[in-house]
Amino acid sequence: MTPFPTALAQQPAGGIAGWAAGLVDTLGGPGAGLAIALENLFPPLPSEVILPLTGFAAGQGVLSLSAALFWTTLGSVVGALALYGIGALYGRERMHALWARLPLVKVADLERTEEWFRRHGTKAVLLGRMVPIFRSLISVPAGVERMPVPLFLLLTTVGSLVWNSVLVLAGYALGDRWELVEAYVGVASKAVVALVLVAGAAWLTVRLRSRGAEARHRRS
Repeated sequence: MTPFPTALAQQPAGGIAGWAAGLVDTLGGPGAGLAIALENLFPPLPSEVILPLTGFAAGQGVLSLSAALFWTTLGSVVGALALYGIGALYGRERMHALWARLPLVKVADLERTEEWFRRHGTKAVLLGRMVPIFRSLISVPAGVERMPVPLFLLLTTVGSLVWNSVLVLAGYALGDRWELVEAYVGVASKAVVALVLVAGAAWLTVRLRSRGAEARHRRS
């Protein structure tokens, strides 16, 4: 396997980027696929680092661009399928039992979520593969709801190929400035997290007020 030419100064030496660079340098395409599979299983591993770095490696001749896209997409599908399996093994009954023990939530909330997923699950899985954070997590409810595996694999492959292509090609085009991709996508990831936190806070406020109103009604 050809290493990064002359141990490029631009090759990261430490952290997640250094770890991913080492995998690609040592294993080529399969190393990139392994890194992305692990990123799916452990969302804190950032695809916005691994994918453009793989594109940069392709631009340096470590692997071909087609191999970069193939292996990273295969890694995405393998990681997503593992999470789907976790959701399927956990199952709907266990999910309901766990949900019933959580404070401030109602079984009706979960039932509405399930109904929403039944109506919009295909779009959620397809488009969710292109949204930071949720691109990994969306596989679990797909497993819980037992979305047909062939459909899940098709949607995951298409969505992952789009997301991976954008980031890999950006790294390929930017060359030693591939870290710009991480910067811009990182902003998007932070925005998603912020929106989730705001939505969660709003939901919690409404639920606490509802609990308070119910308590006052019982006392009157």
